[in-house]
Amino acid sequence: MTLALATRSGVSLGSLKRFESKAEISLRSLIMIAVALRATEEFATLFAAQHYQSIDDVLSEEESKTRKRGRKNA
Repeated sequence: MTLALATRSGVSLGSLKRFESKAEISLRSLIMIAVALRATEEFATLFAAQHYQSIDDVLSEEESKTRKRGRKNA
């Protein structure tokens, strides 16, 4: 199956094996595999555009994602 996917996608067999064993692959190769598997719809949600009005919106969203530590009460 791996050889067939390598042939269909145009990604080398070595790259596929490295992806399977070490989860390392270039973005280009990943996209080529996704096209061969007809699984490109997942990229739409992965790279969904965020709509910001200003840089302050971006910064405030990043601050809300930052994990905050609480103080211990003695």
